[in-house]
Amino acid sequence: MVCRFRQAGPSSSDQQSNARRSVKGPLVVPHRTPMSVLDRLSSLSPRSSRAADAADAAEQSAQSPSHADRSRAAHVLNASVRGLQAGFVATLIMTAFRLPILRSLPPSANFWTQYVARDDSDPGDHPVAGLVLHLLYGVQAGAVFGGLFALQDAERSIEPEQRGIVWGSVFGMALSAFGSQFMLKELLDIRLENDELALFHASHLVYGIALGAWVGSRTEGVEDPEQEYGYNDE
Repeated sequence: MVCRFRQAGPSSSDQQSNARRSVKGPLVVPHRTPMSVLDRLSSLSPRSSRAADAADAAEQSAQSPSHADRSRAAHVLNASVRGLQAGFVATLIMTAFRLPILRSLPPSANFWTQYVARDDSDPGDHPVAGLVLHLLYGVQAGAVFGGLFALQDAERSIEPEQRGIVWGSVFGMALSAFGSQFMLKELLDIRLENDELALFHASHLVYGIALGAWVGSRTEGVEDPEQEYGYNDE
């Protein structure tokens, strides 16, 4: 009887342990190339550029209000200069309206007699001084209106000439109320009759309309103030 002996091979557990021993070897660490200076700078450049852009934006935002204030102040100054011109023209129109109707000098002649001449003369004795004071008063009021009109923010859909006439009328009536209540009654001790008071208010309304029409057509929102108005479509 022949006995066959089969050599026992490694068991499964031994195979697993051998596999683990074969895996366990020297630990290989991947080599990392050191980053060069140029690569480092290139990686930082977007961040630095963003920082520079943020700094520029902050600087511009800090400078923009002052620039806007300067441009707005220049706009108001230019409007006030045109208001001087408008006040001169409107005062001439107002004087041409009131002189033939009231047949008397403006109250500025009374002011000259009481506070400058200080004698027993009559206001009619100082026609030139009275008219010059009246003109200066109207010119100064025009400069004030020009600056105020440039500052107000109305609807841009309304034409500037229309806004000028509306606000000029309001401004003229405000001057008339101030003149009748303070200048005439308090300062000059003048009491006007009802018909004289109505003509006094009417003359200031004429002044305000002329003032607002001039300022509106030459100061606010008009591309070419020197362009002549026409009634044809050519």
